[in-house]
Amino acid sequence: MTELDLNVRWFAGTRSRPDSEGQPIQVHRAASNTVLLRQSIADNFEAPFLYLLFGDDRALLLDTGATADATRFPLRTTIDTLVEEWLSGHPKDGYELVVAHSHAHGDHVAGDGQFTDRPDTRVVGHSAEDVAAFFGIGSWPRDTARFDLGGRVLEVIPAPGHHPSAVAIYDEAAGVLLTGDTVYPGRLYVQDFPAFQESLNTLCDYAAAHPVGAVLGAHIEMSVRPFRDFPLGSTRHADEAPLPLGVGDLQAVRAAAARIAGRRGAHRSAKFIIWNGPCRREAAAQSARLLLSRAMGR
Repeated sequence: MTELDLNVRWFAGTRSRPDSEGQPIQVHRAASNTVLLRQSIADNFEAPFLYLLFGDDRALLLDTGATADATRFPLRTTIDTLVEEWLSGHPKDGYELVVAHSHAHGDHVAGDGQFTDRPDTRVVGHSAEDVAAFFGIGSWPRDTARFDLGGRVLEVIPAPGHHPSAVAIYDEAAGVLLTGDTVYPGRLYVQDFPAFQESLNTLCDYAAAHPVGAVLGAHIEMSVRPFRDFPLGSTRHADEAPLPLGVGDLQAVRAAAARIAGRRGAHRSAKFIIWNGPCRREAAAQSARLLLSRAMGR
């Protein structure tokens, strides 16, 4: 199993003026074949994480961030540089890049257009049907599929609840479970609660049967102080909680979801908040803007 370096200090963002330390994309090489990328919180408050996994025959980019503009968010340039660096030590003609998504909300697919004309590249569609067809998932969401990068096999696990096309990715080589917006240290917005619970059961059962050293999601919204999250829309996250969670945390989310099933609203735990109700991230953002507008007397 590849040992990953997940001890990284992420850019904390800004208060009122640009910070010279902040780059549009922070790149962290957790291993020679595994790269974590984070969109700057100064550019977009979502500050999503993206994952680039290299195999012998192809690479997988999971998610494309919250900004389409390549000038503000030079994702294509960054990925091209990382692929070129990989190929300098692992030459391969026709090396393919697969661009997939943890789910199809805008803060995870906005950069897709930067890859439409890239050679040797396939961009996976956004619907559950698109995802199932691309990876060969027979019966969504009950079945899973193995996707071979070449000497590195990933398991694609449907995980609807937050979004109908959500997936988790298990990387056996690194012993990590990539969970997108289903589980991460932050606000877990649930669109379909029964589906969310079933997905948590699936992920917990899978983690119990496979070696999982870390659970890595798509955001950090919690402080190191237990039960405390950063305000929605904040562009500064001083003293963030660490990104990696463990299997115990995954089980804690499942247990918390079982306790609050049928109860609307935000339910806090030390490392996460489950938002049970019709409000997804976008609706919550609209609500926050409305409250701000009222407070300013507009």
